[in-house]
Amino acid sequence: MQKLEKRDTYTPTDASQVRGNCDPAIKHGLSNQVLQSLKTLSNNSDVNQQSGKTGQDLRVPVLNMRGEPLMPTTPAKARHLLKKNKAEVVSRKPFTIQLNHPTGETKQPITLGIDAGYKTIGFSAITEKKELMSGEVKLRDNITKLIAERAMYRRKKRNKLWYRPARFLNQKKDEKWLAPSIQHKLGSHIRLIGKIKRLLPITQVIVEVAKFDIQKIENPDVAGEQYQQGTLYEYRNRIAYLIAREKGLCQFCSKEYIKGNSWRLHHIYGKERDRPEDWALLHGTCHDEIHRKHLEETLRNKPSKSYKDATLMNIIRWRLVDALGCKHTYGNITFQDRIDLKLPKSHVNDAFVIADGTTQERCRPYEVKQVRRNNRCLQLNRKGFKPSIRRKHYSLQPNDRVTYEGKEYRVKGVHCRGKSIIISNAVENLNVSIKKVKLICYGKGIQFANLLKPIISPEAIL
Repeated sequence: MQKLEKRDTYTPTDASQVRGNCDPAIKHGLSNQVLQSLKTLSNNSDVNQQSGKTGQDLRVPVLNMRGEPLMPTTPAKARHLLKKNKAEVVSRKPFTIQLNHPTGETKQPITLGIDAGYKTIGFSAITEKKELMSGEVKLRDNITKLIAERAMYRRKKRNKLWYRPARFLNQKKDEKWLAPSIQHKLGSHIRLIGKIKRLLPITQVIVEVAKFDIQKIENPDVAGEQYQQGTLYEYRNRIAYLIAREKGLCQFCSKEYIKGNSWRLHHIYGKERDRPEDWALLHGTCHDEIHRKHLEETLRNKPSKSYKDATLMNIIRWRLVDALGCKHTYGNITFQDRIDLKLPKSHVNDAFVIADGTTQERCRPYEVKQVRRNNRCLQLNRKGFKPSIRRKHYSLQPNDRVTYEGKEYRVKGVHCRGKSIIISNAVENLNVSIKKVKLICYGKGIQFANLLKPIISPEAIL
């Protein structure tokens, strides 16, 4: 395992031989900024991030000899343990060490707050005095597109068969069945909490749940029977509704009805978004011209509202609580508590409030990304070339971190049937043999990428 390097500092030549570089900066005629710039930091990026100070130092997760989480420690203590060979690095993102000797296992109560969401998840783990870990997770948003692509390939493969036995019994869905995209979002929440529990001795988890009335969001005055009277109520069909909405004018040429040129309904964003606000009223000739000349962008001047976040929470809120067996709170309570603490709106601050945070010392939040673990496609069809077919999945994939000749690099790609890889850093790109590099960590799954500045209002600091 790679160890943390010793951090050296520059000492001015006219400094006292007794006090060294601890003398006040004004004595040497150097400003604090100059002295700070003269320091030589460790070449390990993870060490530099852990010891970066904005608020309190970010704590380093610690595992015991059995791999169970203990209370996290400071970067300085972690560096001391590694230097004395009392621990080893077991993870880089986030930076985690494991002890190789028995020690006391005194633990404090840690509460984990989860701000569930469709695109972003906020999390915050706090004790009575400090916030130990926090961050925002950016979830994947390409699940639906990949499923449609997979269906296309399967359909093409099955159509090439001369005969395939009819299968009907395998289409029955379980009562707990969810759409694949929603199931992935639910699983991402559960996997994130499980990963944090493997790093910190969490004693309590609190999740924010909410029920959204989408019709009430669109029309605050809706009540009673109006819930059963949708947008197309009392209209003969969709064309009649569009004529009344657009006052009989084509949305492309802005002209009235032309005899012999019937009205057409156009889906502005494709048929996968089949909602009244995503429909356009066009003449038949205008509709054909838009598709022939690919002028769809001319009608996309106003993006429609999306309620995917609200729909997701309506579906998974109790499933998430039941799967975790945890406590829950509601959005209105979180909103009021955050206002009382004078904290700006963010997923990290919401998670901090959900975990019953009040005056705890905040830490720098992580920017966590969710990366696809594997590319299913093994065949690449390029125009002018014969199909490129991979016979197996390669051991290294893009975004993996490796070492080559004592330096760290990121994998950009693999070629020559897995024998060579392209690696890069901030300075250079190299094409080397896969046998000459050593894996540090994989770049897939839930990745604790960077550290963000804590989002705290000036009023809360004062």
